[in-house]
Parts: sequence; C-alpha cells; structure tokens
Amino acid sequence: MERLIIEPRADWQHKCEAVGFHFYELSGQPYWNEGACYRFSAEEVDELETVTELLQEMCLAAVECVIQENRFSQLCIPPEFAQLCRRSWERRDSSLYGRFDLVYDGKHPPKLLEYNADTPTALLEASVVQWTWLEEVFPKADQFNSIHEKLLAVFQDMDWLRGQTLYFSCAAESKEDSATVEYLRDVAIQAGLQTKHILIEDIGWNHTQEIFCDLDEEIIRHLFKLYPWEWLISDPFGQYLLAEPMMLLEPAWKLILSNKAILPILWEIFPQHPNLLPSYYDALKLSHPYLSKPVFSREGANITIYYEQKYYQTSGIYGDEPLIYQSYLPLPEFDGYYPVIGSWVIGNQAAGIGIREDRTPITQDTSFFVPHYFQ
Repeated sequence: MERLIIEPRADWQHKCEAVGFHFYELSGQPYWNEGACYRFSAEEVDELETVTELLQEMCLAAVECVIQENRFSQLCIPPEFAQLCRRSWERRDSSLYGRFDLVYDGKHPPKLLEYNADTPTALLEASVVQWTWLEEVFPKADQFNSIHEKLLAVFQDMDWLRGQTLYFSCAAESKEDSATVEYLRDVAIQAGLQTKHILIEDIGWNHTQEIFCDLDEEIIRHLFKLYPWEWLISDPFGQYLLAEPMMLLEPAWKLILSNKAILPILWEIFPQHPNLLPSYYDALKLSHPYLSKPVFSREGANITIYYEQKYYQTSGIYGDEPLIYQSYLPLPEFDGYYPVIGSWVIGNQAAGIGIREDRTPITQDTSFFVPHYFQ
C-alpha cells in the first residue's frame, strides 16, 4: 500500500458531474482529490476482502447476542424499540448495505474503528466515480470495487418489493445525501423496481388510516431512508413506527449495529481478536492512549483522544451523548495524510473500498476522498 501523487484528469469536474457526482466540493472546500491515489497489491486487497466478510459475520453474531441476552439498554435503545428490533431480526428483514471503517497500512492486520451500518455515505464516489477514474487513468489496472453490481443484485433479490413502490428519502439540506439516495434509486430502477422520491420532511401520517403517506396521500409501505434510526425514534412521528405500518431499509435490527456501543460487545464476544480494538463502557479498563466516542455520532464529531498528560478533541453536536471507550491506534501516515479504509458490505458480501484521508488523525466531514487501484 502506497500513496502516489498523480496529475488530475483534464476537465475532471465535468467528468464527475457526468456520472451524477456534483459534491466534489463541500462547504467550499475540496472533497474529491484525484491529485493523489493509493496503490495496493492483490494480496492486500484479498486481505481486506477476507477481513470485511469476517467482520460482517462477527457483527451478526453480536446482534444475536444482544437480542438473546436482552442487552438493549447498553446500546441506549428504548424498550419499545428493542421489541421492534427483535421482531425485525427474527423475520430476517433484508439489509442493503454497510461500511466498515478500518485502520490499515498494508503491513499489519486491518483493525475495525467502527461500523456505519445504517446510513453510510461516500457510496457514489466509491462505486461509480472512482471506477470511471480508473478506466481513464489506469485502464490496465484493477480496483477493489464491485459495489454497483452487488447493489443491483441485492435489489433484484428483494422479491417482496415486486409490484410495490419503494420510496427513497433523505433530509432536504444535504447535497451529499441527496446524491447518494438518487444513485441508489437509479440502481433500484435498473433492478426493475418501482420507485418514488420523497423528502423526510414531506412524509406524513394519516391518523384515520394509521399509515404513512406522501404529499399526494399515497400510502408509503416501503421506504429506503438515508436518515438515522436514532433520529427516527426520537422524532414525534417515531412512535408510529412501532406498529410497523411500513417496511424500512435499513431494517430496525440495524439500530443494534449503527451505534458505537456495539464495539465493547464485539470485544467481549471476540476478545483479543486481531481485527478488533479493545473497547469498553468503562475508561478505567484501558491504558493510555485511548479515545472516547459518543454512542450516536457521525463524521468524527466529539471524539477525544486521551494521552498521559494531554488530550485532542474534535468539535460537534454530540456532547451530551453516552460514551464508549476504545484503545487508540494511530492511523498510518502517508505524505502527511492519514487514510481510513471504508470497506463496503452489500447484503453480506464484501464489495469494495473507498478511502478518505485527513491532515489530522481523526477523519471528519472535511476529509478528502481519494481513489485507489491495485495490480
């Protein structure tokens, strides 16, 4: 694994826009960076693929543990929604995707930082955008990337959606979320599904019929939501989900995996596992350096790294959340940048990686997305 400095494609902005990628800048700052790339060996890619599928199996075992031992309170899941999770898991409700964030340098085993199991983004750029970059810049090389094909296959296998309308939704203000939702909707259409788009803010509740509906009073029975489960259950409308008037992607059981509180349970079930970092609910069980993470947080917000006599802290809106504690493993440094491997799971299969890098040891919403290839 190495980081290379390369020449960006001529007119690369228009080439990105041609595949629906319009947020190559976020808040006026660069996001997509093709002035660099990462090169892997085939053996390194094989290792990432193997570890990703192993972690997925371990996470499913952790879900089973939480449900069988009724450990929902450790994950800050209210009792009524715990039962929703349980029913969803026992039905084996379909899951579409997830993204493991890994520390990896090509020399040591990949280590799990966290699992973005409910609303992972950086999907369009990992799937389509870096693939079109590869075809033009390194046409004789390969890329760990079958994301699009596997998404298509999973949608095609969702027989329970045949003849139904699958709504795709996110909040209004995020350009990145909107592009991700539209990409997934396009894949679903390619898979032969009937779809509609609706903003989260425009979903209504019909009190007479006790159903969710769109602005035209059409019933919403199936919804893909790029909107966190923890936000749904805290919303005044969240109580209506308990009667299950519609089926959601991601399903309710993903609430168990979509918060950081699953990390101590993973470490408990699989102690000393080479692909996990020691994680606990109690900081006293860890030696320096270690870090704290809010149970529900995103984009590296409100993370604190504790050293012997000092600490490093990121800002954010999750300061009042319960915390978990994890052993701190520094990200590898390449030319002054710190990459995190986002390894995608589609269905239950490893499907490819995307790399985000930052100039600081914590990947945040200001980080760059950098393409990759292997030989």
